Amino acid sequence: MEKFLSRTQNPKRPNPIIGETGSTAASNQPHAKRTRVDIDPDDVPSDPGLRRRITEYDPNDQDRVRRVYLQKGPCQPVNHNFPQTTINGRLRRFNPSWFVKYRPWLEYSIAKDAAYCLYCYLFKSQNEEGGGDAFTYEGFRNWKKCEKLGSHVGGPTSAHNKAREKADNLLNQKQSIQTSLSRQTDRSRLEYRTRLNASVEAIRFLLRQGLAFRGHDESLNSRNQGNFLEFLKVLSNNSDNIKDVVLKNAPENHKLTSPDIQKDIVRACAVEISNLIVSELGDACFAILVDESRDMSYKEQMAIVLRYVDTGGRVVERFFGVVHSESAFYIHCFAHQLQLALVAVARKHRDIDSLFNTISNISNVVGASAKRRDILREKHAVRILEALETGEINSGKGLNQELVLKRPGDTRWSSHYNALVNLVVMYASVVEVTETIQESAYAEKRAEATAILIQMRCFEFVFCLHLMRAVLGLTFELSQALQKREQDIVNAIELVRIAKLRLQEMRIDEWDSFLDEVSSFCTKLEIDIPKMDDRFVPQGRSRRNSQDITNLHHYRVELFYTVIDMQLQELNNRFNEANTELLLCASCFNPRDCFSTFDINKLVRLAELYSNDFSACELVMLRNQLATYIIDMRSNIEFSSAKGITELVQRMVEKRKDGIYPLVYRLLKLILTLPIATASVERTFSAMNIVKCKLRNKMGDQWLNDCLLTYIESELFELIDNDIVIERFQNMSTRRGQL
Repeated sequence: MEKFLSRTQNPKRPNPIIGETGSTAASNQPHAKRTRVDIDPDDVPSDPGLRRRITEYDPNDQDRVRRVYLQKGPCQPVNHNFPQTTINGRLRRFNPSWFVKYRPWLEYSIAKDAAYCLYCYLFKSQNEEGGGDAFTYEGFRNWKKCEKLGSHVGGPTSAHNKAREKADNLLNQKQSIQTSLSRQTDRSRLEYRTRLNASVEAIRFLLRQGLAFRGHDESLNSRNQGNFLEFLKVLSNNSDNIKDVVLKNAPENHKLTSPDIQKDIVRACAVEISNLIVSELGDACFAILVDESRDMSYKEQMAIVLRYVDTGGRVVERFFGVVHSESAFYIHCFAHQLQLALVAVARKHRDIDSLFNTISNISNVVGASAKRRDILREKHAVRILEALETGEINSGKGLNQELVLKRPGDTRWSSHYNALVNLVVMYASVVEVTETIQESAYAEKRAEATAILIQMRCFEFVFCLHLMRAVLGLTFELSQALQKREQDIVNAIELVRIAKLRLQEMRIDEWDSFLDEVSSFCTKLEIDIPKMDDRFVPQGRSRRNSQDITNLHHYRVELFYTVIDMQLQELNNRFNEANTELLLCASCFNPRDCFSTFDINKLVRLAELYSNDFSACELVMLRNQLATYIIDMRSNIEFSSAKGITELVQRMVEKRKDGIYPLVYRLLKLILTLPIATASVERTFSAMNIVKCKLRNKMGDQWLNDCLLTYIESELFELIDNDIVIERFQNMSTRRGQL
């Protein structure tokens, strides 16, 4: 709120603080000038103990603030752990059942441990008698006398009921002065609804497709007025009812096509989708997946995704919004931990770091122009034809496809592996193209091409190239699996174990075969192969200044063993037993091999980690329930044949076993809620590049958030009827037209 609201301070008086119960400069000086400000509905404090007094807002903004709070509803944290307070020698606390009894108005402040009245905060005048400030600014804390809540409501003429009536009148725009003055007829109301519905329909289409709304020239003489107006023309041309009330046939001051109207409609759609997600989530536990990326205007955007288990036992991941963030603290998901482990090798080892720098230079020089890329394709195609004629490679469907050089990227670690594979396959063709550049290009490019050729004709470069291709290839399947939309914990742990095992096997048993593979590759391309027993001389150094080691020691110990050991060490550090204790305990629920890994002690230990979800008594009951549960599961083929924990939970819901074993089902839901990867969050950034493209690089943060929410959660967007959007839009502000 402080980000958008500015207050004039009196140097002789203390600065009013949000939620302060004492008098403030604004309340004591009613005639003081207040600055009008933009009010962001998402930024007003929900906690009633942290709110500003309604009188501190500019009089012209007060109704807007009231609308925001009325649409958000009272702050009722049902699942909060309400603290106990000693009152007359006994411990008392707020009872959440009061929310049900006084649902429309009762609020609770977590910050102040006090109850408030939403209606009285918004509309009660300081001159009105009854109730004081207990339910408006100071807060009610006498939990012993809960009857005070009922007496606060009072009779029909009480201050509370007068405030409630004002709230109803504010949302009922038929009671407003502007409506009374306009005296709209039934026909004008119908025309307004038809015009508004057409605008909503046009906006729906643009949001689903991720298209821009406005055009470069929206004047009447323009041949292209932008997507919104052009699509509105299409709707009007296909319906006489719409044509009679929109665009040229609409009132000049009430066309419902202005940018502000468009943004309000989109905002209404986004709010309804958010409410639908919150409703679907209910009281279930959830995990928050967060990732950051730069948008087209180089602003850091933090995407937020909620992961939870729905009532059918299915794991759901919903995009909830983006937030512009200058900095954030975070922990990495499994996929990013793997990425960091692999990139760390490239950064720590000098020779591997040099390898990737050279590959980037190759991509810059050979792929600098379309002409060079065409030459590379032609030379590679000729080599493929020659290999097919000699029988070196086979032909078939999907084989020998056209390849291009790829650039290794920091954000997509799999691009490192793809870049290495393509370079190995196209190595001879790349050398030929580089030689062509060396002979015909400008002096600067000739120097770059010469440096690249020196590296590519060096045995050490080829050795490092094949080594990293082999290492990244061993963990490629793991990376691909971790980036799937739904990945369960058990499979993730198993894939990590397999990756470590394969690297260890490569270190122990595959040196000879690997050296033969590299030597064969060099022989084919006429690259000199050093004798392994000779003294190793680093490139660019004299024998006198080099270490007294053999080539075998350098390539086997300093490169082969060192790179693999660094890889294993990174994987062990990031996937150690301490970090994966929770995941290892969760694997005991795996139904594979008729629940062969089931362990009651580990599962009880897992429940102990969730002390807020399982009480001491429930932990005792859980142990007995697990013993009965495993007998039931193993004796029923429908459960023992499940392919994973996700499928097991869904079958439990289908067979209504979730009600028979509620504690076990609660523990299973907590396990499924744990995120393995942030693939859903990363897909958000792909959508962000579509919505906020180069032509729309000046989109505001709120506008971007609303467009992304409706674009990504299109499935939920389809469930929201136009009438719901229209009602939300109508209540956001005082509108000229009435429904």
